[in-house]
Amino acid sequence: MAEIKDLFEAYKDGSLPQDGGYVVSVFFDENSNYTRFEAISYGNVKDIYLTEEGITFQADGRKLFVLYEPLSYIQKGIDPCYRDDFHRIPYRFKELERHVTKRQDRIYVAKEAVETYTSFTVLNETGYNESYVIYQGDDAGEMVGNFVLMTLWKNMRIAKGDAQSAVDLLKEVIPTWMTPFGFETEDEE
Repeated sequence: MAEIKDLFEAYKDGSLPQDGGYVVSVFFDENSNYTRFEAISYGNVKDIYLTEEGITFQADGRKLFVLYEPLSYIQKGIDPCYRDDFHRIPYRFKELERHVTKRQDRIYVAKEAVETYTSFTVLNETGYNESYVIYQGDDAGEMVGNFVLMTLWKNMRIAKGDAQSAVDLLKEVIPTWMTPFGFETEDEE
């Protein structure tokens, strides 16, 4: 069974998985309900260290993004890859699945993971932003989906059915995201 722990606490006590694992983060806009979720699977770890910006992983990985966009968001016509730094995710609309909620808000889920090579940084936790590490286990992908579901439903007060619909879209891409570099299994001959 997979275990979930605050990322920065795991770093401080030296319990980050050095052979690979999963990181899930949520970033809330201070002025609206606009929210970004970022899930990273990583492997081929060379080093993990703290910087002023956050925790840097010298590792390869795959990133998945979920974006919650309230009806009142004024730049909703701009592809997410062209937005300002806080509102940006590396996708155009055609690379995202879209779910429109009962309140007419939009939830976007990436169709494919983005691969990162050499290093990536998980930003410091500020305000209500949070980052967690999920240790390897058969239910790690389910934990990521449950984290997104509970955050949308409980923290952001999105209808449970809408939150579940977004997570169902996420579950379609999680299997390809979950195999971080270095964990690939060779095809049996």
